[in-house]
Amino acid sequence: MAVQNPFFGKRETETFQPRHNPVTPSSSVNSVAPSSASTSAATVTAAVAAKAPAENTGSKLTVGPNIKLKGVEITDCDTLVVEGTVEATMDSRVIQIAEQGAFRGSADIDIAEIRGEFNGTLTVRDKLVVYGTGKVSGKIRYGKLVVEEGGQLSGEIEVGVGPSARAAGAARPVDAPAPAVALA
Repeated sequence: MAVQNPFFGKRETETFQPRHNPVTPSSSVNSVAPSSASTSAATVTAAVAAKAPAENTGSKLTVGPNIKLKGVEITDCDTLVVEGTVEATMDSRVIQIAEQGAFRGSADIDIAEIRGEFNGTLTVRDKLVVYGTGKVSGKIRYGKLVVEEGGQLSGEIEVGVGPSARAAGAARPVDAPAPAVALA
């Protein structure tokens, strides 16, 4: 007589209850910045914290530590948090790469906060923030740029995302770490 395993048996119908995480004023980028941050780091953090409530809404994908996500196309994701390794193509609103995180591939996004490594083609329509531990290499296009002391940019870097920037020949190769730049 065959014994039916309940794991593979008929499932009860379940109703889906989405979780809603309320946005609180205390959940800002300031809690992520190290306590020994310099004045420029406080400026960078304050500039990013102004947009934090808008970033916490919508769909969010977190790739945790020790997780490797390879060969995918990420779409319809408002915020991607990378704590592990991602090799992908994405079109999104926000990408946040943690210190231990790495992204390789192509990304078209509105806001990028890089504390780890990005290697590939990065197009940031609004603001690119590279923290002191961040390393960005490849073909980089951005609208606004904030680089904390210690942050590194290398490759082909182009200011302005629109076609007028390309016509003006704004692209230039860069191979050395970028100096500290604080733009608000």
